[in-house]
Amino acid sequence: MRKPSQIEKEAVQIGTIHDLTAVFESLASTQVAKVKTKTAEAQAFFHLLWQRYSALRTDPTQQITNRNEIYDGFKKVFVIISGEGGLSGDIDSRLVETMLSDYDEKTTDVIVLGSHGATVLRQKGVNYKRFFKLPETDKYINVTPVIAAVAEYSQIIVYYEEYISLGEQIIKKIDLATTMKEMSEEAQSDAMTAEDTIFEPSLEEIADQMEITMMDLALAQSILESSLAQAASRFNAMAVAKKRAGELMDDYMLEFHRAKRGESDRRMREVMTSLKKKQRQRREAV
Repeated sequence: MRKPSQIEKEAVQIGTIHDLTAVFESLASTQVAKVKTKTAEAQAFFHLLWQRYSALRTDPTQQITNRNEIYDGFKKVFVIISGEGGLSGDIDSRLVETMLSDYDEKTTDVIVLGSHGATVLRQKGVNYKRFFKLPETDKYINVTPVIAAVAEYSQIIVYYEEYISLGEQIIKKIDLATTMKEMSEEAQSDAMTAEDTIFEPSLEEIADQMEITMMDLALAQSILESSLAQAASRFNAMAVAKKRAGELMDDYMLEFHRAKRGESDRRMREVMTSLKKKQRQRREAV
């Protein structure tokens, strides 16, 4: 049986872990609430701007969303949006596994957002072409460098983590250009055209710029969704870790009290043995 002092020392260490996980759990809970509000606001803005964009009618062959037809044969790119750090369970590993199930090294390049995703890819021996750190704050997300990096590809598939509820996060993928094209085809029939409206600059230039803007917003929205899912996954991971640390503390305390009782019993036996020995010596002396 181990000494009580050793058990107590290990119990203190587990207690420290329990306190830390409780702090991280609280921080993750706060982050979920904050990012959830930000995500809802971003979605509302995206849909408002989309109504303006979808009202513009231009030649479909000139639109960026038809790049699959224009640049047929070019490589496609997978963009994965992961977290910057760990402590978020297995969600980034599931993200990479989902991406790898579709991945073909010969026809596909990989661009990764988030340090943890890059680490997981390296561990699996997967080379990525570009890496971008996620923004340190969700107040402003500048995805222009990422959009510029994917502009040369015929197909852009984005893999990210989506928040369903605090207890459930899933891996989702979207084709940026195809998604925008499908939404464009659902536009209202009474849309604006160059025939009945004066545009300055030209309608095509405005549509192209708005298309790039919408792709920026769509990618930024995916980053926000991923950030929300990451925070929820981190909350769950810390809740599980805190519960496990609490269970370990209970086990250690039980072992500690048993060890204390055992030590007390041992000392009592030693005292009783010593008393009996002295009594025997006295009898023998008489």
